Amino acid sequence: MTERFANRLADVIRRPLITEKATRALELNQYTFEVDPRAAKPDIKAAVEHLFDVHVIGVSTMNPPRRARRVGRFAGKRAQVKKAVVRLAAGNAIQLFPEA
Repeated sequence: MTERFANRLADVIRRPLITEKATRALELNQYTFEVDPRAAKPDIKAAVEHLFDVHVIGVSTMNPPRRARRVGRFAGKRAQVKKAVVRLAAGNAIQLFPEA
């Protein structure tokens, strides 16, 4: 794998999402990430497999609607986000909380 391709994969995954629903999904070996809105499912799968050295079974994505934001008299929209739920094969895990 070329270094340029590896750098592009590293930019696909923005951050893991730690919500109550995402934490419950960890028991089912599903991990939730915020990803680049332009990323496709094969890109997300390749990025997770490359970054975390795991085997991905499936990827589900969702594009929630942009939310309105208001600061005083100025109105606008929040940045576009795309969420991805990644299901891993049995026996694979991602260490989201490193033990100190």
